[in-house]
Amino acid sequence: MTAGPLPASPVGLVGLGLIGGSLGLDLQRRGVAVRALVHRPQTAERARQRGLAQEVSTDPAVLADCALVVLALPLDRLLEPDPALLAALPRQAVVTDVGSVKQPVLHRWEPLHPRFVASHPMAGTAQAGVEAGQVDLFQGCPWVATPGPGTDPEALAAVQMLAEAVGARWLCCEAGEHDRAVALISHLPVLASAALLQTADRASRPEACGSPQLAALVRALASSGFADTTRVGGGNPALGTLMARCNRSSLQAALGAYRGQLEQLEALLEQADWPALEAELERCRQLRPAFL
Repeated sequence: MTAGPLPASPVGLVGLGLIGGSLGLDLQRRGVAVRALVHRPQTAERARQRGLAQEVSTDPAVLADCALVVLALPLDRLLEPDPALLAALPRQAVVTDVGSVKQPVLHRWEPLHPRFVASHPMAGTAQAGVEAGQVDLFQGCPWVATPGPGTDPEALAAVQMLAEAVGARWLCCEAGEHDRAVALISHLPVLASAALLQTADRASRPEACGSPQLAALVRALASSGFADTTRVGGGNPALGTLMARCNRSSLQAALGAYRGQLEQLEALLEQADWPALEAELERCRQLRPAFL
């Protein structure tokens, strides 16, 4: 995907984990000046060594005169922002976030900054922290904005420019719809894959199955299929818990729907209805390309 026009410079990044660090690398490669605010001196030093931004500091004053500021922070720190950060954000700057739940973030930030745009780049890996940033993370990935009634159209356009500059696909939708969608395709998979890991572990224990060898055997035999389906369940536990906490009702609804589908498949298994099971699996085979 061809990168779009460059956002106004300098861009401020608050946080240099996977998303913030990757943005810093991509923007600098495109000639954009990048300043970064981090929490710990050790993080600042390592970020400088990795070249994640031209200027990295623990002092919020580093954001002065930034044209656009990206809050690459965990959801809890977005919902309870540091007063020093709020005081340091330039009032003329466009401010956006990268949180995976949008409705509570939009409600919290709309009154706090006149040019806030709620957004969510849907790109990631299993890595976290200052070592996680990588080039081209956003290439071809969705970057979703969820503007509210008071969102500044020029600010929204600036965030779109940022997203397209790093090769992302731009989308807009309502915040509640976003949260219901990500519950189904992002947050539910975390819990479903966690449940699969727990099942393979607990059902293979000697006290559960009567075999002293099964636990070692299932681990020895686990290959790419098991790795693919359990990747997100074995990821960052703090991030998974925050997503669940902040998107609880939508995730509960998604889990209920998933449980219903499992029960339907279990019923076909109980009935030994192999033609019906094959028909369901064929339907899934046809469904999958539309999601990828």
